[in-house]
Amino acid sequence: MNDAKQKTVFLVDDDQDFVLQTTFRLEQAGYKVESAGSQAEAENKLESVKPDVAVVDLMLENQDSGFVLSYHMKKTFPKMPVILVTGVAAETGLEFDSTTGEERSWIKADRVIAKPIRFEQLESEIARLVTG
Repeated sequence: MNDAKQKTVFLVDDDQDFVLQTTFRLEQAGYKVESAGSQAEAENKLESVKPDVAVVDLMLENQDSGFVLSYHMKKTFPKMPVILVTGVAAETGLEFDSTTGEERSWIKADRVIAKPIRFEQLESEIARLVTG
């Protein structure tokens, strides 16, 4: 990827293994990666990072931190795509996504992906959202 056109992914997750592995793979794919381990850290970095796309874990310091952060990001950067990643379905059996109008009204994310995530799926969604 040409450096002038390099896209920045803002990765927000409190699972450091996920952050390290995903950062490595995204950088290999040509993306610049900025990361944060909490909602508070992400909100502090948001203005200086100015990402092209954000990948946000649902459960950070609070069970709804990802929802709150995603809402804040969309309010600050309305055109920035947000991908919400979550292990909630695996832990609770509850599933949700952002495909219906009702869900989009309260889930301020462009895509919801269940953990564990296949990297190829995440990379495909990022590419689709930053180019389309």
